Amino acid sequence: QVQLVESGGGLVQPGGSLRLSCVASGFRFATYAMGWVRQAPGKGLEYVSGITWDAGTKSYSTSVRGRFTISRSNAANTLYLQMNNLEPEDTAVYHCVKGTQFGSSWIKEDGYRGQGTQVTVSS
Repeated sequence: QVQLVESGGGLVQPGGSLRLSCVASGFRFATYAMGWVRQAPGKGLEYVSGITWDAGTKSYSTSVRGRFTISRSNAANTLYLQMNNLEPEDTAVYHCVKGTQFGSSWIKEDGYRGQGTQVTVSS
C-alpha cells in the first residue's frame, strides 16, 4: 500500500531554516510527480510546491517562491523541502502529496498525502 512518511518539522525562530523529508513506499516513486501542501490552524489545504518525476520542473506558490526549494532523490524514494527565511505565516502542518504518474508539478492539494509534520515559526 502507498505510504508517505514526513519528518523534519519543529519549532524555529523567524528567519530560521528547516528541511523536511518524505519517504515514499508502495508505488513507483521515480515515475510520479510529488509535492507539498500545508494546512494552517483553522484553514484549508494550501499548495506549497511540486516537482515532476524527473525534477525537470519545479513549481512554487507565490507565498514561498524564493524561500523554499523542493528536490527529490529517486534512488532513495525521498522528497525534500528546504525552507529558508521562515515567517510566522509559514506555521502549519506540512504534508507530502502524491501526484500523477509522469504528471504536472502542479499537484492537487487533495491528493493522497501523509500524516504530516508540524512546522511552527515563532520567537
